[in-house]
Amino acid sequence: MTVGELIGVLGGRLAQGDREWPLDGVSSHPFASPSEIVFAEEANGANAALNSYAGLIVLRGGVVNSYRADKNIVETDHPRLWFARAAKLLKPAPPATGVHPSAVVGEFVQLGANVSVGPCAVLGNYVHVGAGTRIEAGAVIGEGVRIGESCRIYPRAVIYAGTTIGNSVVVHAGAVLGSDGFGYVRDPETGANTQFPQQGTLVIEDDVEIGANTTIDRGALAETRIHRGAKFDNLVHVGHNCKIGENAILVALTGVSGSSTIGSGAVLAGQVGIGDHAHVGDGVILGGQSGVFSGKTVTNEGLAPGTVLYGTPARPLKQVLREQAVLARLARSRERGNKGTKEQENRKQENRE
Repeated sequence: MTVGELIGVLGGRLAQGDREWPLDGVSSHPFASPSEIVFAEEANGANAALNSYAGLIVLRGGVVNSYRADKNIVETDHPRLWFARAAKLLKPAPPATGVHPSAVVGEFVQLGANVSVGPCAVLGNYVHVGAGTRIEAGAVIGEGVRIGESCRIYPRAVIYAGTTIGNSVVVHAGAVLGSDGFGYVRDPETGANTQFPQQGTLVIEDDVEIGANTTIDRGALAETRIHRGAKFDNLVHVGHNCKIGENAILVALTGVSGSSTIGSGAVLAGQVGIGDHAHVGDGVILGGQSGVFSGKTVTNEGLAPGTVLYGTPARPLKQVLREQAVLARLARSRERGNKGTKEQENRKQENRE
């Protein structure tokens, strides 16, 4: 694509340079070639970018006072976002390869145009795969699964029967989607556990990305739903009957227990734990290792935008720091008290002797 074509799709202003300059990728400034793009968000980074060999530099207007005359410059309010979107546009889609001879394809399977099915992949009966989707080596697609257009199912992912996946969804290696939820009923007399029926569905909407070895359970009697644009890191677990809101982000080792909801735009950092039947409101940010107790609700009500919540139960960082300071003072006070008591006992012992 040319500079002008990218601006036509992504917006921004050509501050100087050649609209017809050809581009084929993105890079960081130390390694960029004349056919690649770099970006910067502050003055030091901008100076480094301007001194690189990059064919296009993406900056925020006003970050530097002047530009080198030989550089193509695009100005935009959000350089990192412009750069990321340009990278997607410039990354060539792998060519369609059709169905590999070693793949196992069941009966009544519907494959759209330009679908690729890799070696040793398995597609059960009644599977539907939309146009342009790639199913990589060793992936297992259960009976009745519906996968939309332009999806990428990486090697050894497993999608259980009845799961529905929208368009432009990415499922990384080893992910397991639509497995049984962890629900049991205990016999009060014998203590034996009998599985509660796990016969609901899993629905994943458009533009969702699911990291490697992440697991998402189907609903028990209803559905688990992952709304449009949600992004999952590796090693995340979502239990049955959960609802994950639009554009929510769940980072590695986060666990969401059954029947909980995560609001739109919420961010759950690494190792966050959410109890069952809990609710995390829209836009809430939970710092690493935070927790929400079962049945509780956490929202941003009364807090400044962007406030990060920490701890268990999750609460604003300033409150956590105040509590830790009080505990530290109490500990020091107790230490001094114990020391004084010991000295008094020693003096009494000396007097008796």
